[in-house]
Amino acid sequence: MKDWTAIRDRYLRDEFSVRLGGLAANLARIKSFSDHSEHHDVVESLLEESKFFIEWTVLDAGLDLQAELVELQVQLARWQYSWPKIWADSGQRRAIVEQAIAWSERLLEISGLLR
Repeated sequence: MKDWTAIRDRYLRDEFSVRLGGLAANLARIKSFSDHSEHHDVVESLLEESKFFIEWTVLDAGLDLQAELVELQVQLARWQYSWPKIWADSGQRRAIVEQAIAWSERLLEISGLLR
């Protein structure tokens, strides 16, 4: 079991833009790990961790970004709830990957880390 308190304490040491970048990186990792069927648990863990990253970041965001982050968190929860079914269907898995990459790119853009 992960020590979420230690992870949260470490995560919150970073400035806001870096935290967004960390969330974006997690979402990008979903793509790379989804290419291999044996990584089911790793991807599910990334979904869980990303939900926590959002929870720990959302209060520091402006209202519009808060709404986007909550929307993403709900989407991640839906994916996680249906994960066995999604993972078993390559078409659904591919759709999740595309959405995760879109969110990752959006968060990187917002973070300003690419400038």
